[in-house]
Amino acid sequence: MTSFFSIVLAAILGLLAVASAIGFILQRRATEPASVATVHNLNARIRSWWIMVAIFGGAILLGDTAVVVLFAFLSFMALREFWTLTPSRRGDHLALFLSFFVVLPVHYVLLGTLWYGLFAIFIPVYAFLILPAVATLTGDVNEFLARTARVQWGLMLTVYSISHAPALLMLETGTPSALLLVYLVIVVQLSDVFQYVWGKLLGKHRFSPNISPSKTLEGLFGGGASAILVGTLLYRLTPFSPLQAAAVSTVIVVAGFFGGFVLSAIKRDLNAKDWGYVIEGHGGVLDRLDSITFAAPLFFHIVRYWFTT
Repeated sequence: MTSFFSIVLAAILGLLAVASAIGFILQRRATEPASVATVHNLNARIRSWWIMVAIFGGAILLGDTAVVVLFAFLSFMALREFWTLTPSRRGDHLALFLSFFVVLPVHYVLLGTLWYGLFAIFIPVYAFLILPAVATLTGDVNEFLARTARVQWGLMLTVYSISHAPALLMLETGTPSALLLVYLVIVVQLSDVFQYVWGKLLGKHRFSPNISPSKTLEGLFGGGASAILVGTLLYRLTPFSPLQAAAVSTVIVVAGFFGGFVLSAIKRDLNAKDWGYVIEGHGGVLDRLDSITFAAPLFFHIVRYWFTT
């Protein structure tokens, strides 16, 4: 790792320490029930961020294998959350079993062994064809098209798309590949945080109440611009120039927003507020990784096609 990464890590820990101190002060001063609930939610989010930073940072320090194992576990949890909320029938059970215990582990083994060619097509070609074929063997044709689409869509979002984040470790760009993953995660997650903060501070105009009642235009543009600025300033973690970092971070922010927006639309269709309750104050694993589902594949291929040595 580089000395600049150490500075970034120290800055993140410093921000969390300041946030924890502010949360403690607000908790002491809050008296109204509404403000108490808001501060409680804020402190729950901050505690969860400490844990998530520790787990992610620990995996980065332990090396590539630890990172791949961590994301394989996160994909498993995200796929589980997806199917906990999504209706299924007995005729889907074999395809679901194969998704969890064959497709997912094989896909991450391909990633861990750096077999990019098969990694890139295993799910969108082989799983895409094999899983519906297996499902036909049950003889259940009721809503077969919709059920098949849910199996394939769940795999694409929670396994294939998310796996493109640790897949950045495959790339040779002249800078430590782990820093590309750190860069992606920082920009995506800060975009979410900044949108939340700007929305709370200045948000007045709802963006799409039917899909995400809490999102506002002020939060979207203020948070997006703030994340792009941070992504530009962190160009030294990447092979990008400052101008290139600004452009790439813009792609990450826009893709991340639509990742979260699409997953929110699916939740509303399923009449659910969150995908799960594993992460205090944040919901489920998929609630925290929804932005990654769209941002990671785009970022991976931008880097692979334009910046690999």
